[in-house]
Amino acid sequence: MALLPRLGRILLPLFLLLLLNGCTTDAVTGENPRIPATTSSAQLRPGDSLTIALLGIPDPTTHPTQIDEQGLVNLPYIGPVTAAGITTSDLAQRIRDSYITRKYYTAVDVSVTVTERYVYIGGEVTRPGRVIWTPDLTLTKAIQSAGGFTLYAKETKVTLVRDQQAHDVNVKLAQRQPAQDPLLMPGDSIQIPRSPF
Repeated sequence: MALLPRLGRILLPLFLLLLLNGCTTDAVTGENPRIPATTSSAQLRPGDSLTIALLGIPDPTTHPTQIDEQGLVNLPYIGPVTAAGITTSDLAQRIRDSYITRKYYTAVDVSVTVTERYVYIGGEVTRPGRVIWTPDLTLTKAIQSAGGFTLYAKETKVTLVRDQQAHDVNVKLAQRQPAQDPLLMPGDSIQIPRSPF
């Protein structure tokens, strides 16, 4: 019987040591990957919100719209027009040519402006969803805009997807060393995994 309490005194510290060792977080050292900039931030992408104005016609109109997942915008009379992968000026010219070629107008001026662009954040943040993109938006700012990490977030291995390539980023390192905090581009997707502990 005396063996059980003695064994408990030996095993309890060993158990606590193993438990604490399993709960340690990854070291906040090293460098985050250099994530290449997207092909062009001027190019339109699915999800971009636009305002398309038709001017110089008897009834000038303005059409707020969003580029759909197929990269298209729908406009009256001409239907879908490919918008993703080109600039706003190229899209304006494409829309103008469509209206004139189909003889809806003999002359039309088209103005295209981007009203909002987004990055997408999911996983272990308080408010997953879209975050409005600005030119100074970094990974840590996007996470803050989404309400911050949840209690279960694995902050040392956040996945940033850009141009169909995934990059793992240590956000703890980015918080301590701002030079390690990557700038985000429109259309970036961020996924925060759940920590096993």
